[in-house]
Amino acid sequence: MSINLSQEQTTSKKYVQVGQLFENMPVTREHWKAGLALFFSFVIEAWEMMIIILCSASIGTEFKLSGTQIGSLMGSIFLGMIPGCLIWGKLIDKFGRKKAMIYSLISYGIISMISAFATDYGMLWWMRFLSGIGLAGLMVATFPYFEELLPVRVRGKATVYLASGWPVGYLLAIGITYLLGDMGWRWVIGISSIAGLWFLVVATFVPESPYWLAGRDRQKEAKEVIRRLSANRMDHELNDVELIVEKVKKGSFIEVFRGKFLRPTVLQLIINFCFSWGYWALSSWMPALLAKKGLSAPQGLGFMALSALFMFPGYMAASYLTGKFGRKKIMFTFVFLAAIGGFGFASSNSMSEMYVWNFVLSFFSLGAWGVWDTWMAELYPTEVRGVSYSLGATAQRVANAIAPSVIGAMLASNTSFLTTVSFISCFLVITFIATLFLKEMEGQILH
Repeated sequence: MSINLSQEQTTSKKYVQVGQLFENMPVTREHWKAGLALFFSFVIEAWEMMIIILCSASIGTEFKLSGTQIGSLMGSIFLGMIPGCLIWGKLIDKFGRKKAMIYSLISYGIISMISAFATDYGMLWWMRFLSGIGLAGLMVATFPYFEELLPVRVRGKATVYLASGWPVGYLLAIGITYLLGDMGWRWVIGISSIAGLWFLVVATFVPESPYWLAGRDRQKEAKEVIRRLSANRMDHELNDVELIVEKVKKGSFIEVFRGKFLRPTVLQLIINFCFSWGYWALSSWMPALLAKKGLSAPQGLGFMALSALFMFPGYMAASYLTGKFGRKKIMFTFVFLAAIGGFGFASSNSMSEMYVWNFVLSFFSLGAWGVWDTWMAELYPTEVRGVSYSLGATAQRVANAIAPSVIGAMLASNTSFLTTVSFISCFLVITFIATLFLKEMEGQILH
């Protein structure tokens, strides 16, 4: 049930914000089970986005593709995610977080498997586009869903840990490509598609969001989930109360551009676009950029694998620090240092310098992503959390779709390594400036 808080003074019935119940909730086994299930959902999303990049050389050889066509193929899944994020944003607010996750995994698995049997470039491009539509449900739902299950005191730390699924997926994609690469790209994509069966785990171990249930006036179910999450330690707080969330128009894209939501919406769109460009433009063409530095294909994969390992300490540091100092200070600092790392990487003159600056770039950029994935979902109330997050995810995917083609064109015109990477890093500079103007959310309840 969604009501205005002012109504609490005009009725004798006791209303309680769902978020208030999460202020003193203990961390239980149910949180761990849900967290692991959603963690590997994010792992799947990460490796699916990387797998086409790692297979691009093999695909390009089979279909005799130009650099521009390969860049377009890399971007096809992100083009699919653009309408996909908007569609799923409405669906997770209308039908629930859990159903959206389940249907997203199923649709992604089926479409991705079909793409492994593509007969030509056109069919493969469109299958990857449709796979992006299916996968977008994971992108939009995973972080808001997890945050709506977590106690306030661990929400930031735990959600940054969830974000560390990205390098796990990254490493799995590299590992699958390395092990199955000789069998051809079709086997690599086909095996990866089996991950769609993870929907069975989500269906079994993750309860529906009590925020969403309360917003639909499904009081009994919302209270059952809170009892489950708290291991039945909060029964006394649920007696004779009605759970509520902040009243706004449900699932409305227009709503997030009105009143108090306008400023965070504009800022998060800028951050999502620029931060995603700054990261993905470099990642998508990393093999080619490394080749410009004289690394062979196996050496390039090794460099990328080590880069992924560098991400883990970045996430761990960000997880600890955001709980101690808040979102804004850590996000600003990490993005600023990532930008420095990017410019340093661009001007590297030796392999040792490349490794040092790439450690700086990977450590701080991915730590910042962990904070941002957490922060973005906290800025809006339950009834528009899905659509607001989907708008941000859409801005990311626009950048993801455009960046590979732009950087591909720069490389095709023989633009230098220094100029290319410096151009990419400029987007990180815009990102850290925009973060200064957002509201701090550490320790705040969700509405």
